[in-house]
Parts: sequence; structure tokens; C-alpha cells
Amino acid sequence: MPHIRRASSRLFGNVGRYLGTARLAPICGLLFLAAPAAAQQPQLSAHDLAKLVQNPLADSISIPFANDTNFPYGPYRQTGNILNVQPVIPFRLNDDWNIITRTTLPFMSQVRMSPDDPPSFGMGDIVPMIALSPSRPGNVIWGAGPTFSLPTATAPNLGTGQWAAGPSAVVVVQPDPWVFGLLVSQWWSFAGPRAAAPMNRTAAQLFVVYNFSDGWFLSYSPIITADWSADSRDRWTVPVGGEVGRVFEVGGQAMSAAAGLYYNAVRPGIGPEWQARLNLTLIFPH
Repeated sequence: MPHIRRASSRLFGNVGRYLGTARLAPICGLLFLAAPAAAQQPQLSAHDLAKLVQNPLADSISIPFANDTNFPYGPYRQTGNILNVQPVIPFRLNDDWNIITRTTLPFMSQVRMSPDDPPSFGMGDIVPMIALSPSRPGNVIWGAGPTFSLPTATAPNLGTGQWAAGPSAVVVVQPDPWVFGLLVSQWWSFAGPRAAAPMNRTAAQLFVVYNFSDGWFLSYSPIITADWSADSRDRWTVPVGGEVGRVFEVGGQAMSAAAGLYYNAVRPGIGPEWQARLNLTLIFPH
């Protein structure tokens, strides 16, 4: 099928150009499975592309790169960094249902937490999510399914050391020019070393986006977390802030970029006060 081969070549060429590392080869493998979905890319307006990338359940391949710089962080008030690569790949189950997969691959720069705990850099725990979603949704777009946390961290202080699983759910409404949504996930550990602390964690991402007609947008999308196994005073992280971004094309490749700043109004005692966020998303509509 020559048209699929051409689409695959273009897709892998763009991925390789922006990723530039063999560590993320599994992403290319996943994209190969979904190459037919990217075989034809229609010309969409910047406004339509913005609303497409802002819908986590869109029937379209996307590869977000979400970089969070946290500061001052830890007892020595240093700066840490997390780059989350999150390929989103939809699969058509039948005429009524889609399966949306989103896998988070974190690359972390962790600060020193004690004299015996040096700073480290590497991969954290991989977090896959699978959502079942109607292929022809109404005004309310929704999806639900399992999520997992895999103990893939390359250093002990980069992950939990636990196998964990739980439910996740997404709901989105898009009354033009707004986008409102909520993504909630819960993980409970079920296996792992006895010395590792059990995992009982909730993450909720609220997103409120206003889109302008030329592709610019304003966004409020904090990630609120609760560690239920921690003391009550160290349980919650609640950021307050915002982002500005735009959808554009480079060499025919549609993408979205955004930058923002959040203040952690509620945070653990050694948690970071601020979070600077940079996002780049490659979009492959079909």
C-alpha cells in the first residue's frame, strides 16, 4: 500500500526530527500500528486544530511533549525537571466505539532530598491509560477505562517501585470558542517490594481553554494531585496559574505550543513552590 508507506515515512521523519533519541523507539512502534490513520491529513483551520489538540479523546494521533520545571524544590531548594512524552493513539473498535490510548513516558531530573540521596536523572515510572469512548459523541465527550503505573524507573528516587492500577475517566465539552474538561485518574499499588511505600494516589487535570480565531489560546490546566498515603499536611498539591499558546505549522506539520507558570498554592512541605510549563504537541489529524 504505497500511500500508507508514504504516510509512515513522513510520520517517522517528523517524529525522528523532533524526538532525536533512540530511547523513544517504542513510540515509533506504536505509531506504525496507527500509520493508516495518518495516511491523509485534511487542511483544518488553526481554530479547528486548536480544539482538536485540546480534546484528549479526539480521534486523531498526537504526541505531546510536556516539560515542567519545578522550583525551589526539596530541602535544598533546588530546581527539578520532568519531561513527559505522551503519545495519544486512537483505535477504531467498531462503528460506535473508539479506544484511546495515552502512554506517559517521564524523563526526570530529580533534586537532592538528603545528604545520602544524590540528585539523579533518568526515566520514571511509565503510566499507560486506555479509554473507551463513543465514536459519535454528542455535546458531551466522555471516555473511561483503566490506567496503570509500571515500575520502570531507572533509579529508586525516580519512581515508586510499585505496580499500580486503577480507573480513569475523561469528560469534555466544547462550546465554541471554549473548551472545558476534566481528566481524573486513581492508582492503588498491588505488587512490589515490601520495602517500597504503598501507592494510593489521585491526579485530576482540569482544563479551561479560550480559543481565538487565529489559533492563539489561553489555558488554565492545573494538575491537582493527592497522595492519600502521606500525612494530611503533605497530601495535596494544588497549582494556580495559566498558559498562553498557539497552533501553527512548520514544513506542513501541524503543532501546538504553549508556555505558562503555576504557583502551588497548596503543596507538601518540601514540594516546589512554582512550576514553569512548556508544551509542544505534534498533531496528525485524519
